[in-house]
Amino acid sequence: MVSIVALPASAHEGDRHRTPRVEISAVQADSPGRDNRTNRSLNSEWVEITNNTRHAINLNGWTLKDEDGHRYKFNDYRLAGRSTVRVHTGEGRDNRTDLYQDRRNYVWDNRSDTATLRDDRGRTIDTESWGHHHHR
Repeated sequence: MVSIVALPASAHEGDRHRTPRVEISAVQADSPGRDNRTNRSLNSEWVEITNNTRHAINLNGWTLKDEDGHRYKFNDYRLAGRSTVRVHTGEGRDNRTDLYQDRRNYVWDNRSDTATLRDDRGRTIDTESWGHHHHR
């Protein structure tokens, strides 16, 4: 008789596919409907940041940036353990689950762009790209 034991991902030594502590978990670059620059449309464009650890992480000074240099800086925000925050492009009132860049124009290119998350020391934590052609 053979028994199989499933080990948690952290039990595999040298596994390069471990879940990152903080990651860009989802991007909605193309807000649904017409791009008419209403606040509702702008806020339908967002990036989600997920904390995969059990402990809160202080994102104060961290940045989220696109390829054109538009930058959002997190200010005095703690991302709770095992939770996600959605960073919207438009205007709104920041809360535990939603942050707002307070912009009046779109940031993320619908066809291709890269979202880069950096910590307060400028180290790249995660990137998420879409629509890029690998052959130039």
